[in-house]
Amino acid sequence: MKQSRSRLVDALLRSDEPSIRWKVLVRVLGEDPHSTKIRELHEEIRVSPRVKALLAGGERGFAQEPKVYAKYRGAHWVLAALAEIGYPPGDQSLLPMCHQVLRHWLSPSFYREFESNRAVPKHRSAEGVPIIRGRHRRCASQQGNILYSLTVLDLAQEGRQRLAERLLHWQWPDGGWNCDRNPQADTSSFMETLLPMRGLAAYAQLTGDPGTRKAALQASEVFLSRRLFKRRSDGKVIHPNFRMLHFPLYWHYDVLGGLKAMAEMGLVKDFRCGDALDLLERKELPDGGWPAEGRFYSLAATSDPDSVHGSHERVNWGGSGRSRMNQWVTVDALFVLRAAGRI
Repeated sequence: MKQSRSRLVDALLRSDEPSIRWKVLVRVLGEDPHSTKIRELHEEIRVSPRVKALLAGGERGFAQEPKVYAKYRGAHWVLAALAEIGYPPGDQSLLPMCHQVLRHWLSPSFYREFESNRAVPKHRSAEGVPIIRGRHRRCASQQGNILYSLTVLDLAQEGRQRLAERLLHWQWPDGGWNCDRNPQADTSSFMETLLPMRGLAAYAQLTGDPGTRKAALQASEVFLSRRLFKRRSDGKVIHPNFRMLHFPLYWHYDVLGGLKAMAEMGLVKDFRCGDALDLLERKELPDGGWPAEGRFYSLAATSDPDSVHGSHERVNWGGSGRSRMNQWVTVDALFVLRAAGRI
C-alpha cells in the first residue's frame, strides 16, 4: 500500500463512525469478521447515533414511516442502510420490520402474471406482473435490495428463499431484469439488475445454492460486457451519472457501485473491469481519499426525526463535493482496489 493510502487508512481507523472502522478492518484490511474485535464493533454500531436515527420512532425495529418504500425512511431503506453499515447480524428485534417488508414485496400481486402485446400502464400493477414479448416487466431492484439486506443481516430465512425464487423467475434472457413496459425494450437495465445480482450472489455465498450463484454470474455479464459503464455498440459512456461517485446509491447505479458488486462476487480482476478501475483511480483526490461527486438524497432542515417529511434522509452520509473526501465513498473505493490487487 503506497504511503498516502496507508495514512488514509490510519485516519479512517480513527473515524468517529464505528461503521467506517468496521468497513476498513473487515473489507480493506481483511480482519476476521467473526473475531471478538469485530463483534465488539458490531455492538458499537448497534447503539451508534446513526442507527438510533435510522430506527427513530415506534417500537424497536420500526421506522416511524408507515409506508415500506417511502424514500428514504421506510422500512425497506432502513434495512438496506443497516446491512450496509455493519449492523450486527441475527438481531431478532428487527424481525417485525422484516416481516412488514416481506408482506409488501411478496404480496399476492407478485405471484400473478398476465401477458400483453403492448405497453401496460403502471396503475395495472395490482393485476400482477406483466409479461410483454416474453419478458417479465418487474422492478426487481426492490426484491433484490431486500434479499441482499436480509441475507447480510441473517434474518427471515424463509422470506429470503421466496425472494430469490421470484428473482430467478423474472430474470431476462441476457441475465438481468427490467421494468420498462415498452414492448421494444429487450435489454436489461443497470439499475434494475445491480441489486438483484448482489442479492442472489450474497444468498448463494451464504447457502451454497448453485442456482442462485449461476443466476448472479449471468447477471454480471450485463455489466462486464459493457465495461461497467460503456455502450457495447460504440464504447461511449451510457449515462453521465455512471461516471460519478455517490453514497448511498439506493436503487441507482454508478461505476463504484458496479465495481463494489464485482469485488463482492470475486470478479473484479476480470479484465473488463479495467477501464472502470482506471477511472476510479483517476478520481482519487490529491490529498488522498475519494469524493462523493453527487448525491441522491436530500437532508432535512431539522434534526428532529419526527419532523422529517418528503424524500429527505434521517441521517447525513457526508454530503457531496468534488474536492473533499467522503469517508463512505473512500472506504468502498479502498475495498474495491484491494480486491482488484491495486493496493
